[in-house]
Amino acid sequence: MLTRLSIRNIVLIEALDLDFRRGLGVLTGETGAGKSILLDALGLVLGDRAETALVRAGEPKASVTASFEFATMPDAITKALDDADIEIEPGEPLMIRRQVKADGGSKALVNDQPASVALLRALAPALVELHGQHDDRGLVNPRGHRALLDRFAGVDLAALERAWTGWATAEAQLAEARSTQEQAKADQDLLIAHLAELTALEPQAGEEARLADSRADMQKGERLSGELEELRHVWEGSDSPLASLRVAARRLDRIAPEHPLLTEALAALDRAVIEAGEAEEKLEAAADALVHDPAALDAAETRLFELRALARKHRREVDELPDLMHEMRGKLDSIEGGEAQLDALEEAAKEARETYLKVAEKVHGQRLKAAKVLDKAVAAELAPLKLDAARFLTSIGTLPEDRWGAHGMDSAEFLIATNPGADFAPLAKIASGGELSRFILALKVALAEKGGAATIIFDEIDRGVGGAVASAIGERLARLAADEGQLLAVTHSPQVAARGGTHYLIAKASSGTVTKTSVALLDDAGRQEEIARMLSGAEVTPEARAQADRLLEGV
Repeated sequence: MLTRLSIRNIVLIEALDLDFRRGLGVLTGETGAGKSILLDALGLVLGDRAETALVRAGEPKASVTASFEFATMPDAITKALDDADIEIEPGEPLMIRRQVKADGGSKALVNDQPASVALLRALAPALVELHGQHDDRGLVNPRGHRALLDRFAGVDLAALERAWTGWATAEAQLAEARSTQEQAKADQDLLIAHLAELTALEPQAGEEARLADSRADMQKGERLSGELEELRHVWEGSDSPLASLRVAARRLDRIAPEHPLLTEALAALDRAVIEAGEAEEKLEAAADALVHDPAALDAAETRLFELRALARKHRREVDELPDLMHEMRGKLDSIEGGEAQLDALEEAAKEARETYLKVAEKVHGQRLKAAKVLDKAVAAELAPLKLDAARFLTSIGTLPEDRWGAHGMDSAEFLIATNPGADFAPLAKIASGGELSRFILALKVALAEKGGAATIIFDEIDRGVGGAVASAIGERLARLAADEGQLLAVTHSPQVAARGGTHYLIAKASSGTVTKTSVALLDDAGRQEEIARMLSGAEVTPEARAQADRLLEGV
């Protein structure tokens, strides 16, 4: 509920701090005293447009701070704050501050954290519900009528939401499968051609590296073959270096014992023969290793080029071609098995739709039944509020299928007819603001809804009525306040004012050229005097005070 409202430099209000309580609070005062200023100030913290005209003359800026407390924070407020990354400790009051500068511009804070005006507007429906002469929100807005009816009927929308989600999911899966199948069929001929190319080539994992290495070795052998052949002629035959060394070694072997130096020379020559033999073996091995087949080289190059060309065509790496071939085979298999899958998904979507329709039709029946009960309840409230010629109707319609959803397949709107024989029309189209406010009061009492706004405000709901009707309005406001927790009523009716648990007097005073509006919480004596003034006018008579006492005692 709204616990405190602090106003600084708003129009005629210089500084004002108001503490509010649970139950019915009434605000009274002479016409022009500034009751609308309070509502304008409250509107600022609820996201209304920040007009520079609201700033008190001669002041650089104005501000309004409103504090709200909750036994349990409403889910709508928690979500809005989470979305805005604003943190509030459990049990901490919600404090909204709005500042307006005289030269333009404004800023907002929620618990001392910067906030957008959009956030204030998102929080407003869960904080304050305002019903005034030209109200176009709250119960007047048909967008919220279905939810109000569901709360009144006690409809559990969880099963309907699950059925809707199940149907929507099944339809999405079916649509995706159809799209995939249609695309696959459109690509089928091209897919078969591509797969034929890959199958004919039959690429293997790691094949590119193996072919490249083999081709490099064969190209190297082709380049060195001539030189190796020339070396073969040098090392082979009777006049080869190795043969000459061996001949020299045999001859030296015969004379080596004759002199130590010859022995050393023979040893060196033997080593040369051994090294030359090893060199010959290495040359023969290299020649064997570098032997190449021109046909094999051509085949390796051809396959390597074909693999790389196919990889470029499909924008893949060569080593990815085997996986691509497997993928294409899978797509072709899915085309062949796609019809069976589509049949299964179509059956699942059909069953999900039937489930949704079954649950939605049950909710439809609950809404129709609740609508009749609500219509009777509202009708019972109309006559005491001097609306006995009026009629109320909860209209339930069937939406086109493209507008069905987790809320079901129904539309719901509260309609009224103010005169006998007149057609029913939306609440917002009532000509008289006073009638509208009383209709809303009747509807609020009949709904006795829980979980709405933290604070409900009625602005001059008693305009144009008095006597028994005003008394009926006061009684219903008190009853509604007991159900809802906190209700504030701006009133000119002493019968309504007498019902208040708390009473605030709004007064305007002038000193020279300065005019100020003030608000005071009245005690019992102050309440008697104010209600007497409301009864008698400018001069409060003893008879008026006596009548005020009777009103207060009759509550």
